[in-house]
Amino acid sequence: MSISSVQPKKDPPDEQLTLWERVEAYITRLSTKNNFWHRVCSLIWLPFAFRSGISMRRMSGDRFSLVLPFKRSNRNFYNAMAGAALLGNSEVAAGIFLFKHCGSDYAVVCKNMSYKFLRPCYGPAVYNVRDAESIETELQSQMDEHQEFNIDFTMDITQILHSRGKEVRVGRCDITFHCTPKSMIKERAGRRKVRNNS
Repeated sequence: MSISSVQPKKDPPDEQLTLWERVEAYITRLSTKNNFWHRVCSLIWLPFAFRSGISMRRMSGDRFSLVLPFKRSNRNFYNAMAGAALLGNSEVAAGIFLFKHCGSDYAVVCKNMSYKFLRPCYGPAVYNVRDAESIETELQSQMDEHQEFNIDFTMDITQILHSRGKEVRVGRCDITFHCTPKSMIKERAGRRKVRNNS
């Protein structure tokens, strides 16, 4: 998955945020900074991702891809990458793509996901967002509205075959996420609290 340095909208001023909200935003940004912090955050909040070993592979500058290693815990009885590992980590990889751009300001929830298996995977799997630049542009446009929105995109999953010196596609994942501004969630919680107390 190729992730570029699209400039996210600025966080609300610190005086509008609680201490926990500032800490949460900081940790969210930290989780996509490098592999060390990605692994630390996965160990605490995403044990499935930590156990699978999915990691970021730096490409250039602020761009990286997500790689699922071909290790024993990710393989099935036939010594191929397990379908559950490929499918489950699709949501993780797509979530990291979104978190890079809006994770500190938005709550991101997967609404729908479908995975098409094209061929067995016998090597490390690489997750690539199709038309990543146009998705990033659409995402920024939606974020500028400061409203809830759905974002749809497709990921191509390839395997690294060193013997062939190239990556071969093993699957395709169509996924939809619902993104809600954290400020909106906070406002709704405040209104509920007022109604309950009245």
